[in-house]
Amino acid sequence: MEEQEEKLIEFHEMGLDDRILKAVAKLGWMHPTLIQEKAIPLALNGKDILARARTGSGKTAAYVIPVLQKILSSKLTASEQCIRALILTPTRELCNQVSKNIAELCLSCSREVSTIDISGQMSLESQKPMLAEKPDIVVSTPSRILLHLQAGTLSLKESLEFLVIDEADLVFSFGYESDLQAIKSYLPRIYQAFLMSATLSEDVKSLKSMVLHNAVILKLEDSSLPTSAKLSQYHIRCEEDEKYVILYSMLKLRLIRGKTLLFVNTVDKCYRLKLFLEQFQIASCVLNSELPVNSRCHIVSQFNSGFYDIIIASDEVALETPSEVKKTKKKTKGKDKESGISRGIDFQYVSNVINFDLPLDADSYIHRVGRTARGDNEGTALSFIAVKDQERQMEIEAALSDGLPKGEQVLKPYLFKMKEIEGFQYRAQDALKAVTKVAVKNTRMNEIKKELLNSQKLKLYFKDNPRDQQVLRHDRRSTNKVQGHLQNVPNYLVPPTLRKYNLGSKGRRQPKAAASISRAPSRKRQAANPLNTFKFSGLKKTFKKARKK
Repeated sequence: MEEQEEKLIEFHEMGLDDRILKAVAKLGWMHPTLIQEKAIPLALNGKDILARARTGSGKTAAYVIPVLQKILSSKLTASEQCIRALILTPTRELCNQVSKNIAELCLSCSREVSTIDISGQMSLESQKPMLAEKPDIVVSTPSRILLHLQAGTLSLKESLEFLVIDEADLVFSFGYESDLQAIKSYLPRIYQAFLMSATLSEDVKSLKSMVLHNAVILKLEDSSLPTSAKLSQYHIRCEEDEKYVILYSMLKLRLIRGKTLLFVNTVDKCYRLKLFLEQFQIASCVLNSELPVNSRCHIVSQFNSGFYDIIIASDEVALETPSEVKKTKKKTKGKDKESGISRGIDFQYVSNVINFDLPLDADSYIHRVGRTARGDNEGTALSFIAVKDQERQMEIEAALSDGLPKGEQVLKPYLFKMKEIEGFQYRAQDALKAVTKVAVKNTRMNEIKKELLNSQKLKLYFKDNPRDQQVLRHDRRSTNKVQGHLQNVPNYLVPPTLRKYNLGSKGRRQPKAAASISRAPSRKRQAANPLNTFKFSGLKKTFKKARKK
């Protein structure tokens, strides 16, 4: 009997429309996740929901499915078309992602349910005709929707039935508190609301009192991150300069394999690290708040499609506290505040997350590391910890240690011996000398100019020729001078403990004859080599001639 009570409710047992069930089956979802199994029935019963579940747990479908179900049901008796659902997210990238998820779930009912994402960079006048058609679902950032409400191009007072705020813990951090207060005055008195978040911070509790009414709180995970069976978390104590040596050696020795996200805390560090890796012919691309939103979405799309394996991401905007956002608003004028690289973006099949710079707090660590070990996949998180970061490491471990056995470490030490990579240090130093401040500045400016030109001039062309858009790569080399001899790793630099794996000069496993640099030369080459053909007769004859004289 207990086993029957603990059995999950399946999708077909929730009373969902056949068109939704068909889309779910096509997506390959055999069973609902825990958040979906708990939230969907409550939402269908009209409950307001505040759900806290870790990243990658299926939160988006947990609110999209009941919204679609209720819209399809109301369509049977509705006399006119109207906007029924408003979905707010903190970033444009997340808006784009949510819109794609809705399109996947609307695959069999796209004629009945219409969706529009108005978070892009189009002018209000350009979006006005689309809103005039009154789509069923509108996806946007708070600041964008407020502009339309104030301009009168959008009206929600009479028709809105559902309000969803995704990644609710970021809404205040991105400075949207005043926007939400203003938006609330344009909403009807009665509507059903959903707040989805990876953490339950004080900001989320404030948002709850502002938006929800007698909400059901779902706190479904004891830990904000997957268990140790799925997610392995390590740390390496090192100095700031040693980070570059360790990263370079681990990549070249194939100790890091698969899709990798490298997180740093500043935009400058993004380009410095990219230029450093270029010296060793290691391709990577940069993702930060200075790039246009279309380029950021395209970079994520190409990464998910397997065009390249390494992204160097900066989430400096997401790491700021609400007070810091207001203080630095003037300083960050060139940056896009609706960008949070580590949070919400759907990076797929990420094998490794490397914190090149340790994040400023536990929440940021959770969102960064939450990019890997999603769904049924396994992942690894590695953090480089300098002396100045040790206090923050203790704070992060304290926040994540709830539910763990006493004495068990959250971030386990990665057994890495610096002595074994001494040969790599000279090469890393040479590479760092080539990465000057001027080179970083020029690369940063050229990248922004290039992306701006691409996003403006080729925008219409790519709509008509989507395949050609894949030719635009974001991991191309910069104009910085690259030292070609640093590309390969001679076998004498490979640590003795790894030589048994026959790692060749390019870090790939090769046959012994091809990998060894100390193999015997051929007879022809040996004969032509004067050092091998020279015969030394000794000093006896020399002494005899000297005596005769």
